Amino acid sequence: MLSQQGPLLIFVLLFLFASFRYTYFLSTYNMISFFSYNTIFGLLALGETFVIMTGNIDISVGSVAALSAVVATRFSGAGLVPALGMALLVGLLIGLLNGWAVARLRIPPFIVTLATLIGVRGMALIISGAATLSTSGNDFPAIYSGTLLGIPVPILLLVVAFVLGSILLHYTRFGRHALAIGGNEEAARLMGLPVVRIKLLVYVISGILASLAGVLLAAQTYTGNPNEAVGWELNAIAAVIVGGTLLTGGKGTLFGSLVGALLLGLILNVLNFENGYGLISLSSYWETVIRGAFLLVVVLLQTRLAGQKKLRAMVLSPAPKAPPV
Repeated sequence: MLSQQGPLLIFVLLFLFASFRYTYFLSTYNMISFFSYNTIFGLLALGETFVIMTGNIDISVGSVAALSAVVATRFSGAGLVPALGMALLVGLLIGLLNGWAVARLRIPPFIVTLATLIGVRGMALIISGAATLSTSGNDFPAIYSGTLLGIPVPILLLVVAFVLGSILLHYTRFGRHALAIGGNEEAARLMGLPVVRIKLLVYVISGILASLAGVLLAAQTYTGNPNEAVGWELNAIAAVIVGGTLLTGGKGTLFGSLVGALLLGLILNVLNFENGYGLISLSSYWETVIRGAFLLVVVLLQTRLAGQKKLRAMVLSPAPKAPPV
């Protein structure tokens, strides 16, 4: 329970603290900037959750986002729909490649996605000519800066992705099968569950959401930079683990991953405000250190809680009966 509700409680307390301490924390500009920017990491975390809950991992999402940003920028002159469509096609194809190698060839997912991370980053450099491209479509940046019914488009995209993902996880056989595979893949295979198809689909979901994050990045910065999104895969994995999903699979929560992504973003936002007060002075390079330290604390706590739960189950379980003589 603590591993699931703890991040939400910390987020609420930290949000309240910042609201009272910093004058402009609740300003419209800061709130829109905070939630719109962290939408990118929320999308990455949602896709990573599906992969991790099956007991696998995808460390290529940062490179996929960078390549998608470059591709979207290349096609931005044709309009928003072609740019978005081509970028999502990139995520779909890379997801299929990862899923096929992991599920069909049974290559360890870390090795597969590490190779993809390197290869896809190289493709981004080739397509962009190792240069930063500029968007040329007038309507393309609207996917990040535009609003619908007064709500920023990135936030709406994240909400839609979360709702669809939750329906998929909790109300379809796909979700139940994914959790079963993460719990015990061999048992799931013996039960006749479509293990290959499920693993293929989770990587496709991860690839598509990573591409969407890349499109938002390009629309935000008006550029396609092949060197962007470095280390984003670690941010996504950190958010998933902070949210309570087990790295070993079999247990996952999209809401927890979303809270984890927002919590990590809120910590950095608070530190930026604190820098302005002059009490502390941390450069942007400390962001990675803070994320890593926070992740380590959460993993240690998660491991300890899991150990206590296992010990409690052993103590409370009835003793086996002696065989009849």
